[in-house]
Amino acid sequence: MTTDNNTQHTIDNDFEQVAQQSRRNFLKGGTAALGLFMAASPLSGAVAAANSKKMLGFKAIPASTADSFIVPEGYTATPLISWGDPILADAPVFDQSGTQNAAAQAGQFGDNTDGMSFFPLDENRALMAVNNEYTNYEYLFPHGGKAMTADDVKKAQAAHGVSIFEVQRDVDGNWRYVPGGYYNRRITAYTRMELTGPAAGHDLLKTAADPSGRLALGTFNNCANGQTPWGTYLTCEENFNGYFSSDNDVELTKHQKRYGLSTAKDKYQWQKHDERFDLAKHPQEPNRFGWVVEIDPTDPASTPKKRTALGRFKHENAALTLDKSGHAVVYLGDDERGEHLYRFVSRGKYNPARPAANRELLAEGTLYVARFNAAEGELKGQGEWLELTHGKNGLTAENGFPDQATVLIYAREAATQAGATTMDRPEWVAVHPDNRSVCCTLTNNKHRGKKDGQPVGGPNPRAENHYGQIVRWYPPKGDHTAVSFEWDLFLIAGNPAVKQGLYAGSQNIRKDNMFNSPDGIGFDEDGRLWIQTDGNYSNKGDFEGMGNNQMLCADPATGEIRRFATGPIACEITGLTFSSDQRTMFVGVQHPGEKGKPSHFPAGGNSKPRSTIMAIRRNDGGPIGG
Repeated sequence: MTTDNNTQHTIDNDFEQVAQQSRRNFLKGGTAALGLFMAASPLSGAVAAANSKKMLGFKAIPASTADSFIVPEGYTATPLISWGDPILADAPVFDQSGTQNAAAQAGQFGDNTDGMSFFPLDENRALMAVNNEYTNYEYLFPHGGKAMTADDVKKAQAAHGVSIFEVQRDVDGNWRYVPGGYYNRRITAYTRMELTGPAAGHDLLKTAADPSGRLALGTFNNCANGQTPWGTYLTCEENFNGYFSSDNDVELTKHQKRYGLSTAKDKYQWQKHDERFDLAKHPQEPNRFGWVVEIDPTDPASTPKKRTALGRFKHENAALTLDKSGHAVVYLGDDERGEHLYRFVSRGKYNPARPAANRELLAEGTLYVARFNAAEGELKGQGEWLELTHGKNGLTAENGFPDQATVLIYAREAATQAGATTMDRPEWVAVHPDNRSVCCTLTNNKHRGKKDGQPVGGPNPRAENHYGQIVRWYPPKGDHTAVSFEWDLFLIAGNPAVKQGLYAGSQNIRKDNMFNSPDGIGFDEDGRLWIQTDGNYSNKGDFEGMGNNQMLCADPATGEIRRFATGPIACEITGLTFSSDQRTMFVGVQHPGEKGKPSHFPAGGNSKPRSTIMAIRRNDGGPIGG
């Protein structure tokens, strides 16, 4: 198709207007695609004080070891939905006994809530799309997983995946979920999926059940998420390897070992009653997992699509932004010690006049991996994106990559071949709403500096790092398709009460706001940075004084950090999104009471602990954090 200059000018203007509106919608509807920015040096004097007062308008709370979800004075947090609450019509209510069957769980909210997004329908109605990462057998079954039946495996699979449900705001401003809503849907480990993109149909994705290599069953271990300007939800498959095993002897390939596959552990026992998880019988089934899955939350009959162009690894989240060129750019972390940070650039461009075409932007494009360069001892430097395309950067048949599909299916090995930097567990990636900086939480890495080839330096400056840090990079002139970038470390978590130097943390980490293992991050509409933790909650030794996992809020201009919420015993705080008016924040509490710890959250008494989404509001109805 050709266009004249006037038509092209109109299209460019329309794109810029829609792109700006899309970024505003990210801020209003969810924080999965949002970013983190902290100034290199804080503002000073009255300007800094005034800005901090405006940005952080709440009194910080202390660390806690209580079995409760605590928020600042002037705020109220209430459960929105918990594991086992009925979503689909005719689904039963949660039963504490654990004896409900697979069919019951398939109609209920899944377990261990993680990444989530808010999709407005109108002023008082919306959809929530929520990941259900995994489940805890000690609570899912009366036998704790020691006597698994075929229905038990099906029940465990139904507790995984994604829950989509309607929420509605009442006259008092409180959001409540709607059981049996029209859009309500469960997507589980056995939901039909379509494989799309360059790897779809490749021999490495073919199985006896699917000789086409294009139709997969299910998604599981869905960690964090993403949200697109065209109204779809991105759910990310992380630790898929743990679901495959075998009771037979299996000689694992180097590819399987790189992705952590093993028969030594059998945590979920799915292969006992679902043979596609038996590595001896179906060795290529794992290749059909470890992808980003795109879901249309507004069409309950739609088929989720696994986007192979974004590469296969242990995805944490998918932070999408629209570059000024019109390309969709997605930043992706591989959450394992010593793995890598990736970027995808769509082949096509976003066009507001062609909404249907936009929905295929993630089907084709170019995958890159990051290399960070720095002088010895420096916490900043230059970086470059290494293209993971067959025939480039050593990705040739001679090196084990005969085609582009193989590059994507074995993206980890391709990244190593290309010369990427090993990172301290890249978790959530987020793009600042001004589109000029990007950040990633590097949560920890106990192996750094040991004999496994992970050197200390650059964005990973500490050996045996168990506190974590956040790395930030700047695309030149805001061009997210550029090859080069500048980077720095602007937050280093630590414990100044018991450590010195880098292990005490950066200057804005103090005894009253310290934490370890930053994980989820996101921005609200006013520019506040929210940081969630998934770390060591022993409150002893190196972690003395840190208490339970928590959520903090930072002023990106001054660098000030205040603790905003603390979670119950043995939980992780993860998942963050806002109502469109920023008056309600939704936060996930995952696995309270894991490994038998004494939690009874959220119901208290002698109740079973349940993963829960909390809805947080200011008592005066104002915006969260102000």
